[in-house]
Order: sequence, then C-alpha cells, then structure tokens
Amino acid sequence: MSDALNYGHRFRTLNVLDDYNRQALAIEVDTSLTVERAIRVLERVIEWRGKPKQIRVDNGPEFTSNALESWAAEKSIKLEFIKPGSPYQNGFVERFNSSYRREVLDLYLFESLQQVRDITNYERHHDTLGD
Repeated sequence: MSDALNYGHRFRTLNVLDDYNRQALAIEVDTSLTVERAIRVLERVIEWRGKPKQIRVDNGPEFTSNALESWAAEKSIKLEFIKPGSPYQNGFVERFNSSYRREVLDLYLFESLQQVRDITNYERHHDTLGD
C-alpha cells in the first residue's frame, strides 16, 4: 500500500497477514520497500511464527523478482501469485487493506514515518478473534 506524509513525502507499507487465522503478522513502513526488505520482514515472521508452506502475493515488483523466487525455493516455500486484476483471489488481504486505510492511513495527517509506525503498531482488537 502507499500513502503520503502531510507534506507530500510518499511512503509504502508491506502488510503480511496470516490468511488462516486473520492476524496481521507484520506491517513494514518506509519510503521504499525493496525485495531485500520484504525478505527480511518474511525472515523475521518465520523466526517468530514458523515457516509457511506457501505465501500468496500480488504481482508487485518486489514479489516478482528472481531474488524472492530464489529465497522461497531455498526455504521450500511455494509462492502463489494472484492473477493480475483479480483482487478477489486475495479477499482477506484486500479487506484488511481497506480497513487499514480507513482506520489508520485516512484518519491521520502523519508528520513522520515514525508516527506512521507508532500508530500502525498500536494493538487493535478483532471482533471475530474474541478481541
């Protein structure tokens, strides 16, 4: 996802979600999110939660690179790409992204990336998970 600070400087977020139990495992915020950065975030999540059998991703440039493909093959993780123009194949993530935009990104005028990180990392409860 992408947005901008109140003075116009753009930033991006990498949202990593567990599709099975509907938990946000990581939301990385920065001005640029390269494939190397995405891999570091995934490594951190794996260290915390264990290795998944597969990761579903969209067709963004950070996910279609040879580096991510090599990393996934080395880890024996299948990369499952949604079809371009088919966000319904990633419905939970799309719903999460919509809520995150509405409840965080559209609600604040951010002064800094640290402020985005602080507000993003504030724990939110999920009704269907028993708060």
